[in-house]
Amino acid sequence: MRMIVDKIEAMLADKGYDADAIREQLSDAGIEAVIPAKCNRKNPAPHNAEKYKWRNLIERLFNKLKNWRRVATRYDKSKESYLGFVAIAAVKLWLPFVHEA
Repeated sequence: MRMIVDKIEAMLADKGYDADAIREQLSDAGIEAVIPAKCNRKNPAPHNAEKYKWRNLIERLFNKLKNWRRVATRYDKSKESYLGFVAIAAVKLWLPFVHEA
């Protein structure tokens, strides 16, 4: 996380990541935690509901990427090869939106 901490403004996560340790690490790094509190939390932490709605876009992107069998099953042996193919798949999904004019 140290390498990309300067590029991250907020972390969008579901209730499963609602832990004081995670929130503290994000706060120390200067990252906004957009994580709704679990229902059993004694002191619920506030979150930005508008930013949390963006999480849906991220979930849909991952759903579309998983339609690529090679991405979903991680056929590639190395991290570099896997991330390279994820980048290719993301670009292929992104291209139709760029050339809509």
